[in-house]
Amino acid sequence: MRSIRSHLALSAPYESREPRTNTDPCKSVSPSVVSSVVAEFKRNLEAVDGHCIIARNKLEVEAAVTRITEGKRIASSDAPPSVQDLFNCDVGITWAQAGIAETGTLMLDSAAEQNRLVSLVPPVHIAILDASRIYATLGETLAMLQSGDEISPAITFITGPSRTADIELTLTVGVHGPQELHVIIIERN
Repeated sequence: MRSIRSHLALSAPYESREPRTNTDPCKSVSPSVVSSVVAEFKRNLEAVDGHCIIARNKLEVEAAVTRITEGKRIASSDAPPSVQDLFNCDVGITWAQAGIAETGTLMLDSAAEQNRLVSLVPPVHIAILDASRIYATLGETLAMLQSGDEISPAITFITGPSRTADIELTLTVGVHGPQELHVIIIERN
């Protein structure tokens, strides 16, 4: 119990933070607030071996996707292939509905994505995320989810490439999902 109490005490700084006020995506958030959570998201994603690219417009997004996918078989959640064909794809591309800056985590909502398998089966996952949809904490992200009409039946949280230490306590990447995660953040001026 002592160990649990001490670890809970460490989470106090997050509980006392003022939540960011963009639970309504139609509200305007100051560019400096968006830039700071984008920087924190990028730093935390890269700390868990994810890759983060900041794009300022559609052309930069297309250039980044082209650079990552050159010469590879691609699956997109907008037009997913059959499940059997998906296992032959090298890259899966999805939209992320939210990001959590404090952990560098993506949130994919099954109500918005046509096929979650696109983010889980191919060895490389590219997620495209709008900077205005990055929240400082998990609590803010969950509050945003609850503010909608209906909560999705399945939500996937992704923090970096898939990793496990189940096999003889040796860290292995890519056993239960993609070996690489690339997040392209659209930060409009």
